Amino acid sequence: MKTAVVLAGGLGSRLRPYTVVLPKPLMPIGDIPILEAILRQLKNNGFGRVVLAVNYQANLIRAFFGDGERLGIDITYSLEQKALGTMGPLHLIDDLPDNFIVMNGDILCNLEFGRFFDDHVARNSIFTISASRREQMIDYGVLEQSEAGNLTGFREKPKSSFLVSMGVYAVSRRALDWIPKDEYFGFDQLMLRLIADEEKVFVDEHSGYWLDIGRPDDYHQAVADWPKLKEDLGL
Repeated sequence: MKTAVVLAGGLGSRLRPYTVVLPKPLMPIGDIPILEAILRQLKNNGFGRVVLAVNYQANLIRAFFGDGERLGIDITYSLEQKALGTMGPLHLIDDLPDNFIVMNGDILCNLEFGRFFDDHVARNSIFTISASRREQMIDYGVLEQSEAGNLTGFREKPKSSFLVSMGVYAVSRRALDWIPKDEYFGFDQLMLRLIADEEKVFVDEHSGYWLDIGRPDDYHQAVADWPKLKEDLGL
């Protein structure tokens, strides 16, 4: 049975004032909360067990989802007594399998989670990052100059392309050897350690839909996009 760890314990500070009343994973998009959309996707992709890593307003999340029977998925909870970042909470879960998915609880995407996980296992990677390409436009005219200060080039509002993490990871349990116990430890810190030790980390580029619901504008976009995405995902 495939296992996913969903990080649902953040404060949702960037999404205030909405998250003063509700934790971000319970914010509605259409007729269901964001987190329920994720859980339905995971079930449809062959994940039978989900661990919800909770902290802020954990009781509300637990009361809403219970043991997962309503959704046909086994849900358990891992309670953080203090903020542990994106990777630190993994040490609180005793029975993790050899490979599992870790993802943020505020993401809308059409990633095939089952395929992503299976490819990770087949590669025997210690860590796989699902990534999306984004373009960033500079809102200024960019000047290029020589060492003497002479103008050598000019670009009006140029665009740069970046490959960014989607907040969805496939993880080997071996990665826990690089994560300290009982302290805040993020994805960025783990990546730097794995790179330094020349461990096998793979980047899996996703060309489909992805939205990180971090700010009010993102949330409004998610609400607008959800009816079509829901239909496309068969939810």
